[in-house]
Amino acid sequence: MAYEYKVVELREKWLGGKMSGDKLEKVLNDHAGEGWQLKAITGADVRGRVGPGGVEGLLVTFERQV
Repeated sequence: MAYEYKVVELREKWLGGKMSGDKLEKVLNDHAGEGWQLKAITGADVRGRVGPGGVEGLLVTFERQV
């Protein structure tokens, strides 16, 4: 069997914003509807587009059979 992987970067738009459970749930359900299965969720500092700093976010890894 062969698999493919997809990594989705989730972060809030404003510095100091908290990750909402509703937002994560929607991302998980949307990808599940396309055949993706959750493989891992990793907390990470995600670089923002403005300024040199990062914000806390999540890297969500999905897997599905090809």
